[in-house]
Amino acid sequence: MTSTLALIRDGRRTLRQGSDALAHRQRERLAAMVGFARAHSPYYRELYRALPERVEDPVLLPVTHKQNLMARFDDWVTDPEVSLDRVQAFVADPRRVGERFLGRYLVTTTSGTTGHRGLFLLDDRATAVVRALSLRAARRSLTPRVTARLLARRVRSAHIVATGGHLAAHAVLVRSRAAGRLPARGSRVLSVHSPLPEVVEQLNRFRPVFLAGYATVIALLAGEQLAGRLRIAPAVVSLLAEGVSEHDRRRIRSAFGAHLVDTYGCNESLALAYGCPFGWLHVHSDWLILEPVDADHRPTPPGRESFTVLLTSLCRWAQPILRYDLGDSVLLRPDACPCGDPLPAIRVRGRAADLLSFPRRDGGSVRIVPMAFETLLERIPGIDLFQIVQTAPTCLRVRLLFAAGADRDRLWTAVRKEMVALLTAHGAGRVSVERAHEPPQQSPGGKYRVVIPWT
Repeated sequence: MTSTLALIRDGRRTLRQGSDALAHRQRERLAAMVGFARAHSPYYRELYRALPERVEDPVLLPVTHKQNLMARFDDWVTDPEVSLDRVQAFVADPRRVGERFLGRYLVTTTSGTTGHRGLFLLDDRATAVVRALSLRAARRSLTPRVTARLLARRVRSAHIVATGGHLAAHAVLVRSRAAGRLPARGSRVLSVHSPLPEVVEQLNRFRPVFLAGYATVIALLAGEQLAGRLRIAPAVVSLLAEGVSEHDRRRIRSAFGAHLVDTYGCNESLALAYGCPFGWLHVHSDWLILEPVDADHRPTPPGRESFTVLLTSLCRWAQPILRYDLGDSVLLRPDACPCGDPLPAIRVRGRAADLLSFPRRDGGSVRIVPMAFETLLERIPGIDLFQIVQTAPTCLRVRLLFAAGADRDRLWTAVRKEMVALLTAHGAGRVSVERAHEPPQQSPGGKYRVVIPWT
């Protein structure tokens, strides 16, 4: 098996050689992965039976979806010893988080917030690639000064993730500890399911120099830091998995005064992209392909927000991920990023699954992207966290967490006025906007979904 060090060296060499070398690596790895999937996965052998013998262009491949792959799980996987029943029995035991299924796979699950729970296997080769890409991201994201500060305090780290199951962030952390890559004494894993005051207390006691967690959770902690209840001074704050708005980015940086590292990943590809100082995410395009597309899976031009994005992983041998509808809306930068990084740059705009649909006044329906509501509420100071729940086709319930000392009634009046104006401007019919008495709620995976559509 290729070592992590060899993969790092190969990646550096490829980046030095420029865009042509990146494109060549991508074509060769795609052809190899398609060939491997055909040879070892009955599902892909059937799906690709009419395709050319060698495929170097992902556009030739049919689009795949999580629900279809999970429905054909036993045919999808490339190891005949793996079955859905065996994997489900394994993940049913939370005590086995981080253990190697069949002695060779790390198993992770999705929380099912988009309606379809996923089960994913990571073999040793794929793990080595993920580790190499993570180290690349750290090297290109951290300055020598920040790195020195981390090392001076022995990289004391706190990770705030959803615990109690095989969700990706938790499973990876447990496995890293078991393998000795994350020292138990110098790190803490905190649960996002714990009450906020308890998390604040633990962080105040531990005083991490490296703080990592879901972007929405870190934004919530930023409010605690600004209010004076949280009193830590991390050198680095790492935002995991989710995209983060520029408003939250500024707020987090203001609260902690730390170097901010933004990463983008998911169960299907644990290392998708990493942030740069100019607010863009650079895609590991030597090991994966992202295709921004419209609702009909036609290419979306650079500079325009996509409806969704198709992911092709070039290192998922146990479960090939090929032209997989990820559900995220992204914007691909049309020109070179001013940071100088040669890897493609994107911004994540939200999930296609979170689009809100309302009846129009003149008949038909209108869809509004989550970003419209998010940017609207972000402009109103005094709100630490918000969540919009569409409880019916013509009803929005707004959950708000106010800043300390805020005039709640005045803020609610402003929120409702702005939301009604937005709905009216989009031609939506009569939609009621209700004030919720409960605070924003976490999903089973521990994240705060900002927008939850009617289903």
